[in-house]
Amino acid sequence: MSERDDLDVLDELARRTPGELPALPAQLETALGTLAPVAMRRPLRQLALLVGISLMYGAGVLAIVAVRRDLAEIPTSWMLAAGTCWLLGFVVPAYLATVPAPGAISPRWQTAAVVAGLAATAFVMLGLVVQSPTGTRSIQYGWEHFGKGHTCLEIGLATALCPVIFGAIALRGALPVGARWTAAALGASGGCLGGLVLHLHCYVTDPLHLGLVHGGVVVVAAALAAALVPRATDPR
Repeated sequence: MSERDDLDVLDELARRTPGELPALPAQLETALGTLAPVAMRRPLRQLALLVGISLMYGAGVLAIVAVRRDLAEIPTSWMLAAGTCWLLGFVVPAYLATVPAPGAISPRWQTAAVVAGLAATAFVMLGLVVQSPTGTRSIQYGWEHFGKGHTCLEIGLATALCPVIFGAIALRGALPVGARWTAAALGASGGCLGGLVLHLHCYVTDPLHLGLVHGGVVVVAAALAAALVPRATDPR
């Protein structure tokens, strides 16, 4: 642009009424006219759907693999107490991973990360330390047959798929930071749902199996989700 052109532009601006803006280009004005409101996230509704659908999915998995054969011999108090722990391990990380704090937009990824780590550690340690009641139809693997526990690991991870996938869909485009830690919380949540299904299905009661396999489902699910889910939640 020449000096003369610069002066013409300045003259044009000087002649305009203060506050007057130039007209928008026709193409931009047309594009603006086609914009529609963006649907807002409903975190509590998403959480309710995640929990409800995941529990139904878990019930379906349990119906396929069958309820543990020693159930009638295990104290009801133990089944309820341990089952409640697994259920809380499922719901709490899912809540923190999907529902922001009041006044915030993004999920509470720092708290979710801490809770995911605590859940993974706690269920491994509880399985190793707390002796599960046994019945005449229960079995003890020990180190000798520890490798047979891979079936429970597979069942637990298959159960974890539902909350992890649903959570990833719900959080798509909502994780500018902390995506990996939020994904780990979703994985830990799904792993705890898997642990709940195993608690109702598996009649192996030795500490090694309960701690390293049932508790290990939480660890493995959290690690896999942290590695794979952030790509799925990327809006691009």
